[in-house]
Order: sequence, then C-alpha cells, then structure tokens
Amino acid sequence: MPLSADQQAEIEAQRAQSQPTRRVVAEGMEDHLYTAHQVLDHGFVRVIDYMGDDAAICQAARVSYGKGTKSVQNDEGLIRYLMRHWHSTPFEMCEIKLHVKLPVFVARQWIRHRTANVNEYSARYSILDREFYIPAPEHVAAQSEINNQGRGEALQGEEAARVLEILKADSARCYDNYEAMIDQDGQQGLARELARMNLPANIYTQWYWKVDLHNLFHFLRLRADPHAQYEIRVYADAMCKIVSDWVPFAYRAFEDYRLGAVSLSAQMVTCLRRMLAGEDVTQETSGLTAREWREFQDVIREG
Repeated sequence: MPLSADQQAEIEAQRAQSQPTRRVVAEGMEDHLYTAHQVLDHGFVRVIDYMGDDAAICQAARVSYGKGTKSVQNDEGLIRYLMRHWHSTPFEMCEIKLHVKLPVFVARQWIRHRTANVNEYSARYSILDREFYIPAPEHVAAQSEINNQGRGEALQGEEAARVLEILKADSARCYDNYEAMIDQDGQQGLARELARMNLPANIYTQWYWKVDLHNLFHFLRLRADPHAQYEIRVYADAMCKIVSDWVPFAYRAFEDYRLGAVSLSAQMVTCLRRMLAGEDVTQETSGLTAREWREFQDVIREG
C-alpha cells in the first residue's frame, strides 16, 4: 500500500483545512494539494506546497506589480517567448515542494539533479518498511544490445518468472536479516546505521523535494523522455500532469520547445538545408559520424 494509515489520516486532515490568503493561488494546483498520486507498486508523488503561477512568471519578466494592463493572451505569448529564447530566470520565480516515495535505486538516479532542496527519510533514526519495488512482468527486460544503459525486449515465460522469484526472495531475505540484526530481544542489537547497509536497492525510501520551475523543467525534459529508465519516467509523467494543471501556459510552452523539440548540430542543420535544396545527402557526404547520421535520420524520418 503506497500510504500508511497514519499518512492517509494526516492527508485527510490537511485537505479538510482551508485558510484565507493574499498569496497567489493556482486553482489547478489546489486540487493536487495533499493528494497522493500512486506510482509503481508502493510509490507516490504528492504536492506539499507551491509558490507562484503563470502570472508570476510574467510579473518577474516585466518587473512590475500585478497583472497591469496585459491580457491573458499576452501572458501566454510572453511565456512562449521566454521559453523559446531560453530566458530561464522568470521561471525560477515559481517553486514546488513534493513528497515522494520511491525505490532507493530510483532515488540515486534522481539525486543527480543537484538543483533542488532534499530531505530524505533517515534509516539511521528510523526503521524502513518492508516494501520493495518488484517490476511487473512486462517490465522485466533483457539488456539492450545497442544501448549499454538501457533495456531491450521483455523476458518471457519461465525466464521472467525466475527473475521475479529471485527479486522477491532476495528482498525478503535481506529484510529478514535486517530485522534480526536490529532486534533487541535478548541481545543488544546492531546500530540501525550499520544494519541498513544490508538492505537492497529496491527498498522504498521517502523524501521532501523542493525545486523551482526552471530546474523542474530540466528534470522533466530528461526524465519524461521516452529513453529514460521506466522506473523514473513514471514519476516524471505523474509530475508532468501536476505541472500542467499548475502553470498551463508554461507547461504548454515546455512541451513545444523542450519536451517535444529536437536539437540539431550545426552540421545537421547544414545537411538539412542541402536536402531542402534538392541535394542527395548520404552519411558519407554529410560529414557526420555513423552514430550522428542515425540520430539525424531518426529526427527527420517520418513517424
């Protein structure tokens, strides 16, 4: 179960409260406050707090008070201009704080984005729950033959079942030993900070993660990409839905100019211009390496 009974009670109590405020309120985000969106088998993402909205981005760009005489259409146009021309500072005026429950190996990928404030559940002080990420059979895949950091085709039948059984058995055995080492019944018990080293990387941890919108977009551009690892991509997908409700103008610009856009090198642009001029360009005449040519073809090929 993603939420414990205590966490669910806390969320329900928080959602029942309502306070008058003079601060900016984003109606789309208000619906997400204290709502836990389930991810994977035991994980979730939920909004704890936020600051700003689309108007705050425009306000920062214009350095003015309030909305002034600008229309909503002008706001959206300005945001698209800022995104299109990589003017990132106004997007830093918006912030979000999330409570995330995720497997440790996903957290170690996630923490590489060093532009956020993070406070993680401490296994030095507390005992981790017996909750492990066990992938669904369709996500148990072989090593990719062309990508050293990716997966290939899903394993089938007995082979997939064998892998899943190993994951479940090893997780349970590690946790049993963890409990035995910290147990103080008839013994002193090993320190939690030492016992935790025996826990597997698929055990769940939790943290509060606070980040501004500019750096959140950078995170989502990488982690919501189809090439990102599935287990972190599903968290990014859940966050995309939240952000689209929070700052709809900014998110649409992000989709157009970052998430759905491509980047071409100067040589690739030259090749494209030659092709548009009617020239038959091949990899041998392009000046691109074989890998660059494949990537270029993936960009311009239909479908």
